[in-house]
Amino acid sequence: MKNSIIVLSLMTGCLFASSCVSKKKYAEMQTSYNRLQAENGDLKKSYQEMQVNLAECRTNSKSLDERLEEAKKANEELRQSYMALQGSLDKSLQQNSQGNVNISKLVDEINASNKFIKQLVETKSKSDSLNLVLTTNLTRSLSKEELSEVDIKVLKGVVYISLADNMLYKSGSYEINNRAGETLSKIAKIITDYKDYDVLVEGNTDTDPISRPNIRNNWDLSTLRASSVVQALQNDYGVDPKRLTAAGRGEYNPIADNSTPVGKQRNRRTQIIITPKLDQFMDLIEQAPESTENNDETVNTINY
Repeated sequence: MKNSIIVLSLMTGCLFASSCVSKKKYAEMQTSYNRLQAENGDLKKSYQEMQVNLAECRTNSKSLDERLEEAKKANEELRQSYMALQGSLDKSLQQNSQGNVNISKLVDEINASNKFIKQLVETKSKSDSLNLVLTTNLTRSLSKEELSEVDIKVLKGVVYISLADNMLYKSGSYEINNRAGETLSKIAKIITDYKDYDVLVEGNTDTDPISRPNIRNNWDLSTLRASSVVQALQNDYGVDPKRLTAAGRGEYNPIADNSTPVGKQRNRRTQIIITPKLDQFMDLIEQAPESTENNDETVNTINY
């Protein structure tokens, strides 16, 4: 645009200087000049518009940079949130997996406990059934007269056969009388038939002191009476002595008031106590399942 103006100025100057240009030629040159002027104006306008567009582009570019930074910042926040969620999910999955393991162990313990309880119930049922058969057979074997002096009962899985002292012993003595032989033989047969049972013979007295040179007190009397019955069961009726135990409780295990003659008579007794072998129950107890410690705490840590 600047070069066109310079050329036009030179041409105009030459024409005026030479004064040899015709009017027609001058008019044509004037027209060209006017056209160039118009084009120059358009160029200025275009230049201004380009300046405005450039400014707008620069503004838009700055806005885009800001938006890009905001987008990057938002993207970083989203990434951090994702990582936090992923960490929480991993932790939850780990806890759930551990919880499943704990539940599995707890179920195994419950199943083992149920099995052990079933064994206990079956053992108790078997013991109760044997006790019932034992007492029934013993009751049937005794005469009415013998039953009036023999008390048979079952308490907590144990059979108690209580015999009055006047039925077994001579008065004030620990020696067994002839009358007791037939009754002891019947009891011995029942004991022999039930080989899985132990037998405890327990002597008891009233509170009256004993006055015999060879017996110091009721402890001695009750123990000697129990020993006499044990030896009769072993020597006269063939009961295995390994199953027998003799014990005396003196006057310290009364079942009635010693202030009356009837009460004293009831307290003077010898009990034959038939019990399942304790080692069988100990073996069964040893089979009890061991439980995991702090089960409550383990269950409480399970997340759902």
